[in-house]
Amino acid sequence: MNMDSLMLAKAAAEILDAKKAENINVIRITNISSLGDYFVIANGTSNTHVHALADELEEKLKAEGRAPARVEGYRSNSWIILDYEEVVVHLFTADAREFYDLDRLWADGEKLEIEFKPN
Repeated sequence: MNMDSLMLAKAAAEILDAKKAENINVIRITNISSLGDYFVIANGTSNTHVHALADELEEKLKAEGRAPARVEGYRSNSWIILDYEEVVVHLFTADAREFYDLDRLWADGEKLEIEFKPN
């Protein structure tokens, strides 16, 4: 299935939600950055949870034919970035998310309201 960037961002958010990610934000950055179309920002409850979120996301999107162009921070204990080119997924521990504060940094972007299915 060929996914456009909005579908990809929503799919990533839904996968993360199903895996119990917290504070999932999807921010449209098309008009303010050349880094991509959307950022998906979420946090896990622990370092292990952040890694599990990244693994689940990568596995489920690969099954849909979408592999990340790059994965950074996997050896880090607090953040992982999965770069799908038009969609960049940032996964943090709660402390790292607060420290890097990407939500504030990208506040000029358009935050999408995503309705998640009940788990």
